[in-house]
Amino acid sequence: MSDQTVPPRMIEPSPEEEFFWKSGADGNLRFMTCKSCNRFHHPPLPHCPYCQHRELEPRAVSGRATVATFTINYQPFIPGFDPPYAIAIVEIEEDPSVRLTTNIIDCDLDSIEIGMDVHVVFEENGEWYVPLFTPDSGN
Repeated sequence: MSDQTVPPRMIEPSPEEEFFWKSGADGNLRFMTCKSCNRFHHPPLPHCPYCQHRELEPRAVSGRATVATFTINYQPFIPGFDPPYAIAIVEIEEDPSVRLTTNIIDCDLDSIEIGMDVHVVFEENGEWYVPLFTPDSGN
């Protein structure tokens, strides 16, 4: 993204999603976890997609992930998000079946590759915290 002023991201979470968008306030990425089968899932649902249990709770993860796929956007689709920039799907370390669409930042776009280790950083957006990812050192 450019050095220009970036417009706020449009975030209007449901009550079930608020924990996710507020969790970056303390620097921790959180996903919903089932109290019965102990599995993470995303996006948040009112029940576990694996065992249908309804007792769920947000739980912090390490913030480490792996790039599953990515694309470099060269088209100016959104005012303020000047190309080029990377859009990626990352798999969280604790459960690779939990994937998150995000941006990869703070690196040369040509250095991004599938399998790259990344970690979360947060962009504050009013009361919400947007999880973005940056390469781990050594990549």
